Amino acid sequence: MSKLEVRIERLEPMRVASVRVVSDTPERDAWDKMREWAEPLGLLIDIEKNPVFGFNNPSPAPDRREYGYEFWICIDPDVEPEGDIQVINFPGGLYAVTKCSLLGDPNILETWKSLWEWVLESKYEHRRRHELEKPQNPLSPEEDLILDLYLPIEE
Repeated sequence: MSKLEVRIERLEPMRVASVRVVSDTPERDAWDKMREWAEPLGLLIDIEKNPVFGFNNPSPAPDRREYGYEFWICIDPDVEPEGDIQVINFPGGLYAVTKCSLLGDPNILETWKSLWEWVLESKYEHRRRHELEKPQNPLSPEEDLILDLYLPIEE
């Protein structure tokens, strides 16, 4: 495996629209719901202005097939939720960030493990918050999807 490239990034507080699904395929199902709501509003045109983040909620467990996944998209104060969409005020914070290909080698699970190991060996400590996955282009097909992995830290 090549050396893991990690950067430290501070996410600013943001207002996000959130959708969460629990199923056998929650990433796909939650994304379909988010896209159905966000695309007509033009929120997926500028991913710098409206970044997308996702995370397991609840995480997979060996004793059950279903688990949850939640997607967030940054929104302006004038954007109102509807249906299953909720608004959350995310406080931001400091993160160790690396990137990986969703289906690449190393895979996403191996990259998460390497990022955890990097933090354990660094001057930082893990902070109790969501570990986030940010697609660089959320409209990419799965085989081309590149993710930035955000592990919450503190000095």
